[in-house]
Amino acid sequence: MPVNIPDKLPAADILRNENVFVMTNSRAITQDIRPIRIGILNLMPIKEKTETQLIRMLSNTPLQVEVVLLYTRTHKSSHTSSEYLETFYKSFEEVGKLDGLIITGAPIDHLQYEDVTFWKELTEIYEWSRNNVTSVLHICWGAFAALYYFYGINKYWRDDKIFGVFRHSVLNRNENIVRGFDDEFFVPHSRNSYVKQSEINVCKDIEVICEGEGIGPYLIKSKDSKDFFVFGHSEYDATTLSDEFFRDQNKGMDIDLPLNYFPNNDPSKEPKNVWRGHGNLLFSNWLNYYVYQETPYKLD
Repeated sequence: MPVNIPDKLPAADILRNENVFVMTNSRAITQDIRPIRIGILNLMPIKEKTETQLIRMLSNTPLQVEVVLLYTRTHKSSHTSSEYLETFYKSFEEVGKLDGLIITGAPIDHLQYEDVTFWKELTEIYEWSRNNVTSVLHICWGAFAALYYFYGINKYWRDDKIFGVFRHSVLNRNENIVRGFDDEFFVPHSRNSYVKQSEINVCKDIEVICEGEGIGPYLIKSKDSKDFFVFGHSEYDATTLSDEFFRDQNKGMDIDLPLNYFPNNDPSKEPKNVWRGHGNLLFSNWLNYYVYQETPYKLD
């Protein structure tokens, strides 16, 4: 089934060229079916790249998914034009109820949460989601921020960046979110922050479901399945880490090669995507078991 996206969204042509089935709103309204409404609160500076990656992940299920793109009105984007946002994005007050919500990461690891320009609005979105969204998937910085807001879990800084493709394992196979996962799977990471397992263990309302080799918790869920906290980027393209590496290298920054990424650690060789299958499964499991199976037919 297709992903239902706004008319003329640039991601449509990119995804069609990858043989991904997408459908514009104008065509979707001719079908007698209620699509699952999934909001994407896009906190990344280059909106188009992130929305394309996430829509790709949402496309691999039998469900029709209506994508609603959200932005924070209290933060002025320096990389995406106001015209683009006005055309394709909404604030959370405009969207009504959603079946599911994805909150992305943001390149603001170094900031204290309260110093983030849109922090107050983000906390309003958290509170709004309690009664207006069936399940929320928080990614990377979005996961750190939500754990801090809801449970008081702190983030800690590592001088050595968690940068590369890491091996992961499942700790609790009884959860539907990991149904079909391999015993070991790979996920890209790019962050300096981490959470401590000891602080999570004290909190009885959340549980670590998967962990990364040498980097700690990867996937955490709330016991009520309302929230999922994902610290890696299974939605990344094959070249996303190399784009970041060469960008920082060209700026003269002291950056190490991403681990387990370039063939033979040779940055002149094209990296391979070894996490695509896991990424599709993560998003389809969330959509099916925690959104579609739980959301009411009539959102009102």
